[in-house]
Amino acid sequence: MEGGSLRHRNRHGGTPLVIAAVIAILGVFGMLIVDHGPWNTPKVQPAASANYWTTGEAARAAGATVMPTEPKAPIEPVPPGPKPAQPANPIPPQ
Repeated sequence: MEGGSLRHRNRHGGTPLVIAAVIAILGVFGMLIVDHGPWNTPKVQPAASANYWTTGEAARAAGATVMPTEPKAPIEPVPPGPKPAQPANPIPPQ
């Protein structure tokens, strides 16, 4: 059989693939326009315009109270009493 002409092909479904490709391309172009349009220019400031050296200084200047974090609890507390010498259910030898 030859490579198959257009009359003998039984494959269908090219339309959903084309529609999905068009939607994907339009989505990419839309994101590019929104992210890199003329209205979205970066506002670069020189380092000399920074008012505070740390986040804590900036928070205090805004009126926030900066407090240290509480220490974390241990993951598993030590159970009370002595440690068992043998496991409660020993595994029988096989």
